[in-house]
Amino acid sequence: MDHVAHVVEQWHTERPDLDVSPLLVIGRVHRVANALTPELVAVYAQHGLGEGDFDVLATLRRQGEPFALTPGDLVERTLVTSGAVSKRVDRLEARGLVKRRASPSDGRSRTVVLTAAGRRVIDEAMGAHVANEARLLEGLTAAERKTLGTLLGRLAESLGV
Repeated sequence: MDHVAHVVEQWHTERPDLDVSPLLVIGRVHRVANALTPELVAVYAQHGLGEGDFDVLATLRRQGEPFALTPGDLVERTLVTSGAVSKRVDRLEARGLVKRRASPSDGRSRTVVLTAAGRRVIDEAMGAHVANEARLLEGLTAAERKTLGTLLGRLAESLGV
């Protein structure tokens, strides 16, 4: 019996009037997320990246050529504040992984562009990231992963995230 099941069992005994079954899902999702974060961050670190750095580089890379977005687009696609995006871009620019350039359509606005060095780093890191995630999901069959992905997608949609 896992920890969450034990907690639910205890609540059934102490408060049989409550339906504590939601704990089985929310408690486990929370515990799984807490366990996954250090596993993911360790791989980013192997490539000299923090979680936020990886997020910005991956967001730019998956856009395809010319691997460029406005800071506002990065805010929307990474779901962090503009201040956080600015700090991440500053850090990545200092390392030569991205550069800011004037927007071709509006010289007053800036665009963040993935450099060739940034593309090399994120391509290598992304390969390792996907392999790591596959390793972390080895306890599930392909069908279970698909079902879990579908169910988590439905939950996320119902929560508006």
